Amino acid sequence: MEKEQKGLPPVLKIVLTALFAALTFIGSMIYVPVPAVVGNLSRIHLGNIFCLLSGLILGPVGGGLAAGTGSALFDVMNPKYIASAPFTFVFKFAMAALCGLISARGEKKGRAVHGWNVIAAAAGNALYMVCYLSKAFIESALLGNELEVTLLAVSTKAVTSGINAVIAVVVSVPLYTMIRAALKRSGMAGKLTW
Repeated sequence: MEKEQKGLPPVLKIVLTALFAALTFIGSMIYVPVPAVVGNLSRIHLGNIFCLLSGLILGPVGGGLAAGTGSALFDVMNPKYIASAPFTFVFKFAMAALCGLISARGEKKGRAVHGWNVIAAAAGNALYMVCYLSKAFIESALLGNELEVTLLAVSTKAVTSGINAVIAVVVSVPLYTMIRAALKRSGMAGKLTW
């Protein structure tokens, strides 16, 4: 009897990670700018959809690498955001990794997959928002801004981040449900994560 293949070869996992990094980059390029009181513009964008989708499909490591790389590349390509690229990589990696961890845990325990994925996506977004808003607060404070100005700047970013989070969860979880069904039919479900 032939042994069933447990996963994809490493080169295919790398290719899929690069594909999701590219999708994250492109999603980040589709945005509506929102003026900020202090610092760079805030944005309502589609990048977080693909960050979460990366975590759900590729798991914590592959998803984290895809989300972090695609988002950081967007920052590197834009002079306004280039200094934030290392932070973006870490924050988006953490977002997708947490999403992937929680989703995989729910699947292993046989829990209601859709509900568990909503929790995973929301938790990933919440972690990202805490990191991003903390960084914005510290940056504004280090610039010597008064507390009121700092809080106003952070609250603007909190609103746009909240909108991004809602859009990301509402789109990524149903999209993943459809993709997961196709992966199950093809026998690929569970083989893409790393």
